[in-house]
Amino acid sequence: MELQITAKNIELTPTVRQLVESKLGKVGRHLPDIREYKVEIAHEKTRASKEHFVVQLTIDSHGTLLRGAERGEDLTAAINKVASVINRQIERYKGKLYEKGRGRPTARGKFKAEAPPVGKVVKVKRFTVKPMSAAEAIDQMELLGHDFFLFFNAESDELNLLYRRHDGDYGLIEPEMG
Repeated sequence: MELQITAKNIELTPTVRQLVESKLGKVGRHLPDIREYKVEIAHEKTRASKEHFVVQLTIDSHGTLLRGAERGEDLTAAINKVASVINRQIERYKGKLYEKGRGRPTARGKFKAEAPPVGKVVKVKRFTVKPMSAAEAIDQMELLGHDFFLFFNAESDELNLLYRRHDGDYGLIEPEMG
């Protein structure tokens, strides 16, 4: 298991590193096949004093990504909050694995989608796209808590976009070259 810690606007001292390792290292005992942790710590100047520290944790467990981000008044509070979020996601993930083993379909929750604000692109994210089936993409999207998911469809050898519909079902966009 590899632990990567990055810091923005805050010094990554041995004390901070030890705090992150002690609090977030415990998460691994619930999910033993974790390949890597990525922890991003940031100190931001905000009006709300209770949101100065931001901690983002991404866990890669053999292609399954679990992600949590929380804010706090101090670094310890933000780390505790993100550990709590990730523990809930791990329990949900393990529950889905258990349900799949029993042959039961995963539960679909209604999701209230908000309209995106009109504006400009302010952030670009890059990520590795791995071949998977549409069912695996649904599981991954649910684990991340997103309402859309871009993946490489192993059956069609093309990029596809999976999204949650207002009725709780899923839609799949398969692009065609025009």
